[in-house]
Amino acid sequence: MSESEHESASVAEPVGEGVAESAELAAAEAKYKLSLKVDVTDVGPCKKRVQVVVPRADIDHFYNEAIKELVGSATVPGFRPGHVPRKLIERRFRKEVGDTVRQQVLMESLEQLAEEHELDAINEPNLDVEDLEIPEQGDFSYDFEVEVRPEFDLPDYNGLRIRRPVRTVTDDEVHEYVNEYLEQFGQVVPHDGPAEAGDFLTVDLSFESPKWHFRHLSDLNVRVRPVLEFTDATIKDFGDKTVGATPGATFEFSTTISAEAAQTAMRGEPVLARFVVRDVKRLRMPELNDEFLSSLGVEDAKSLNESARRILERQVVYEQRQATRRQVLSQITVSATWDLPESLVSRQVQNALHRELLEMRQAGFNEEYIASRENELRQEQVSMTRQALKEHFVLNKIATQAKLEVTPDDIEEEIHAMAQQRGESSRKMRVRLARQDLMENLEAQILERKAVDYVLERAVFEDETVSPRSVNLAFALGTSICALADAQPTPVNAPPAVAGAPAAAAGIETAQG
Repeated sequence: MSESEHESASVAEPVGEGVAESAELAAAEAKYKLSLKVDVTDVGPCKKRVQVVVPRADIDHFYNEAIKELVGSATVPGFRPGHVPRKLIERRFRKEVGDTVRQQVLMESLEQLAEEHELDAINEPNLDVEDLEIPEQGDFSYDFEVEVRPEFDLPDYNGLRIRRPVRTVTDDEVHEYVNEYLEQFGQVVPHDGPAEAGDFLTVDLSFESPKWHFRHLSDLNVRVRPVLEFTDATIKDFGDKTVGATPGATFEFSTTISAEAAQTAMRGEPVLARFVVRDVKRLRMPELNDEFLSSLGVEDAKSLNESARRILERQVVYEQRQATRRQVLSQITVSATWDLPESLVSRQVQNALHRELLEMRQAGFNEEYIASRENELRQEQVSMTRQALKEHFVLNKIATQAKLEVTPDDIEEEIHAMAQQRGESSRKMRVRLARQDLMENLEAQILERKAVDYVLERAVFEDETVSPRSVNLAFALGTSICALADAQPTPVNAPPAVAGAPAAAAGIETAQG
């Protein structure tokens, strides 16, 4: 053998040994596959029941692995590590071994279940691990229910015919918007005279109902607007009656609790609201001097108007997007006749509401308008959420099919736009969203918008001119009438409830309160 051949042989030999050792190590570390018996059945809308049987042989495998590890590592007086008899280990560490085996069997079986069965779950299964016990003999079985994404085929969304609203922002709209914006810097001061539209009333408020008794509210500040909105009821003739109000005047209004109020027992209940006026206040607008305009970040009134026009033009884009989105969603969800579990709908109510409010803030609407819209949405929260969830599932399937994704830059761009509108830094806005657990909502919102845009790119448009946006006619109270009621219906002839502290009746020092 030549010297070079000898060198090759001497090098090849240990390499071959290394490959063999690696193969043995890989085989030893290969993941153990359980012989699961799995049965999946439908038990309701978007809900499946999963029954799992783990054969005894698989349980014994994990049991032997746990014992083997303890034999090599357990410290027992009178025995050297690694030389403790197996029977002693089994007797001394019975509970620890049982807990380890249960955890390992559940973890491995659930992981394998997820790989082999496409459940497409949308939340965690209702599985109480602490209540499960591995039997000493025979197979181990467990079952759980889990909510899953609905199964459906996407409709053909190419070439949808969409009516696109178009309009031009007018000077009157700019003037109205600037006034609304400046109101937040105004001061509410006492007014000696009858109330006019836009004034504020300090009132004592009480409610009556055939079935319920309510706590009273004192020193509540409300604005004289055509409509007064609670979170679960609306008074539509509020302004008609209260214009001209003076201290001491009493006004009564009949209303009805929303059919989708959080307290189901009170839905549809008639309620009489009684307002006793204590005093009248008027909003004193700020003076538009150089110092004040500078504090707003503008040079002069002209710059302020130009800024307002840009915001209104962004709102036009928002309104256009919402109108086209509604048409797209009505067409692509027309076949979405599948039901959703009520438990899922009720859990998502707040998410759907927060996402709607996020979009309005991104579009530049002021807080008073958003508060009014929030009360409207709360009175329709269940049906709104049910429809929003169907839209979510359809749009997510379109996004998956089109391979659409949300990038970090997309999120930063949205945060920056929202921060600009509120006049704060992007960092502060990001912290606010994270604190309110809205970052996931924001990402979902961006993805859905991309899916809508993807459909719109393939749509056929027909422009139609629409009227300017309507002036906000409502004043929103963050007060729930239902929340003021007794926990249970009260007999009509029972004594009235003791007046409580004025919940959600914050005093107004500025127009924003």
